[in-house]
Amino acid sequence: MKLQEIYKLAIEFGIKNDLRPKKEIDKKLKRLNDQFKKMSKNEQEFFDKERLTNPYMDSAIHFDSGKDVKKVMVGIDIDAGELLIAKELRVDAVIAHHPIGKGLIGLDDVMHLQADVLAQYGVPINVAENLMRMRISEVARGVNPSNHFKSPMAAENLGMSFMNVHTPADNAVATFLKNLIDKKNPEYVDELLGALDEVPEYREAKKQGVGPTLFAGNKNNRTGKIAITEITGGTEGSTKIYDAMANAGVGTILAMHQSEEHRKAAEKAHINAVIAGHISSDNVGMNLFLDELEKKGIEIITCSGIVRHSRNKKK
Repeated sequence: MKLQEIYKLAIEFGIKNDLRPKKEIDKKLKRLNDQFKKMSKNEQEFFDKERLTNPYMDSAIHFDSGKDVKKVMVGIDIDAGELLIAKELRVDAVIAHHPIGKGLIGLDDVMHLQADVLAQYGVPINVAENLMRMRISEVARGVNPSNHFKSPMAAENLGMSFMNVHTPADNAVATFLKNLIDKKNPEYVDELLGALDEVPEYREAKKQGVGPTLFAGNKNNRTGKIAITEITGGTEGSTKIYDAMANAGVGTILAMHQSEEHRKAAEKAHINAVIAGHISSDNVGMNLFLDELEKKGIEIITCSGIVRHSRNKKK
């Protein structure tokens, strides 16, 4: 495969696993295309035209050597050190999960997804959008001073094909967890935690001492409506969203990770907060994507926090 083909596969995989209907994603892309046509030539010159077809701008190709890709090295966070290891191991490309370079600059762009998901759980879209807009602005300012192109430049110097897959993989774990909850239908918080313990990646994390845990609420509480939030859509949303979720009837949230400020806000709103785990959840999403690469005959080497669990049936 060519790197461009792997990237295209990742975006299609993200759309397939998006919690939103595809027609909603298509509608948003069409609206953006219509807005682009009305821009001045100067505005169009500085507009990233990839946004017109890619709904996940936190995922990007950072350097493409043009070589065929038969073996990849995949990790959660990739910098020059991992790229040097990849060169030593003679892999054809490196795939990171967390955004770097252009992907980090586009992190705030994918956060609008959270408002759409919150609306599915009954939060009025005007409330969700306004609260998310403030948080999106905050995240954009937060990533602004980063040395965005440090690792991409290292990849180019080494001649190593390099890309990252963020929201498409996060979409996959969000859908995976939604399907798990629908299947298990946990009534109590401890039953939800028990369901997570059955997932290989979370079992592995539990052995390491960082398994699924309860941040707010009580394990003997009933779950009520369980919302899959802060799993996909860039990063944590607004601390003010928990009151809106409680008003919408949400009793429990399932998140990847949660700051202390967010935990206190959830507790104040009487919402149970179950934290599946950050790196372990990233593992689930990336492993699901790597299953697709494996089906294409790509050899996979893992590093930087990824423990491979294939769900492909062995022949």
